[in-house]
Amino acid sequence: MPAPVTSPTEAALIEVFSSIQGEGLMVGCRQIFVRLAGCNLACAYCDTPFAPTADCRVEKSPGSGTIRKMANPVSLESLLTILQDWLRQMPGAHHSLSLTGGEPLLHGELLKGWLPELTRLLPVHLETNGTLPEALAPLLPHLAFVSMDLKLASVTGFPTPWEIHRNFLEVARKMPGQAKAVVGPETTAGKIETAARLLRETAPEWPLVLQALTIDGKVAVAGRNLLALQAAAARIHPSVRVIPQTHRLLGVL
Repeated sequence: MPAPVTSPTEAALIEVFSSIQGEGLMVGCRQIFVRLAGCNLACAYCDTPFAPTADCRVEKSPGSGTIRKMANPVSLESLLTILQDWLRQMPGAHHSLSLTGGEPLLHGELLKGWLPELTRLLPVHLETNGTLPEALAPLLPHLAFVSMDLKLASVTGFPTPWEIHRNFLEVARKMPGQAKAVVGPETTAGKIETAARLLRETAPEWPLVLQALTIDGKVAVAGRNLLALQAAAARIHPSVRVIPQTHRLLGVL
């Protein structure tokens, strides 16, 4: 008989740190960020390291910005020890834990085992590019919030995967969540209207967050253009926010 398939228990992590959430509806909330390695996309604007490395960067204490290295892959036990220590150091400070990347859903099998333990400590928020709906479905019972990116061709450099995003939203729609679209100077009102229509049809309770590209620490889209995009989307889907990357403005992780 073939050996039973077992879920992995260790993961390649990029970093573990404590900071404010700088994007979307949870902006300003203190979170513990666990960044997993690997991504299935290669967006032109991405400035986040996600390639697997020999070591994971871990803050020595929450919010200190002082980093130590931990060998990869990291076990769930080691991660839980860090998180429990941080929660003791700063009781009540953290709103939730953010699983980010790269693309965390590439680690779907591992997260089936990790999430029940992580949720004992903090509610878990998932940050995802919205292209792996099959990996998302079994994890939903353990998630408190889903933040999905709509990958617009005007900023990513590849065609927008509209149908895959639709499939993802149909899986995620019953969860509290948001759809976040990074927009640049070349993003048209027509594409934002398409995004708004997709949300209205699949996840009408989710807000659409328009997030301007940040280049060299500055918002790369004029305010009047952002207002025009918001107005175009609001004619179709009324819950539309314009929120920049606030952690960049504060100079924190």
